[in-house]
Amino acid sequence: MGPFLRHGRLAAVDVAYCALTDRCHAALVLWDVAARRALGQWTASAPAVFPYVPGLLSFREIPPLLPLLRRLPEGAVDLLLCDGQGIAHPRRFGLAAHLGVLYDLPSLGWAKTRLVGCHVEPAPEAGSAEPLMDGAEQVGWAFRSREGCRATFVSPGHRLSLAAALALARGLAGPYRLCEPARAAHGLTRRAMAEAMRG
Repeated sequence: MGPFLRHGRLAAVDVAYCALTDRCHAALVLWDVAARRALGQWTASAPAVFPYVPGLLSFREIPPLLPLLRRLPEGAVDLLLCDGQGIAHPRRFGLAAHLGVLYDLPSLGWAKTRLVGCHVEPAPEAGSAEPLMDGAEQVGWAFRSREGCRATFVSPGHRLSLAAALALARGLAGPYRLCEPARAAHGLTRRAMAEAMRG
């Protein structure tokens, strides 16, 4: 997967919002890419400090992620993997772009839904991709991570090219629609939210 994973570790992050409690539940998974396993995982919960504004979700989601990212020693990861957008965003500055700039790390947005642009449907085979275009500008890829599944949307956040973003997504793809580190972080946020609801 090129020079972006020279140490073989990434940090996958996800945030879930609970409308009933007005709290955000964040998760971070430190992932060993070669071994395909988690080296560590953490969660945090905090009140939402920013209202729901389409296109500005990173201002709600970043605050609960900050204490988790501070746990990582300097140089611990080569890449931030975000359940959200990179430059495939109306302002070209989604969650992955925002976090990448904050930490000056290569960052990749891998979203389940499209926020901007249009695309041709990728071929049904795993690894197939088609450019995600916003007008005349390519902002990411519609990516088929598993054969026959619905496309996901991959875009560079910070310090990645479009080609590098696609190469990383292909290298990280596994047996599920979302790659394993993203699935692990997603599962943690949902469990944390469910536990908080149970009291």
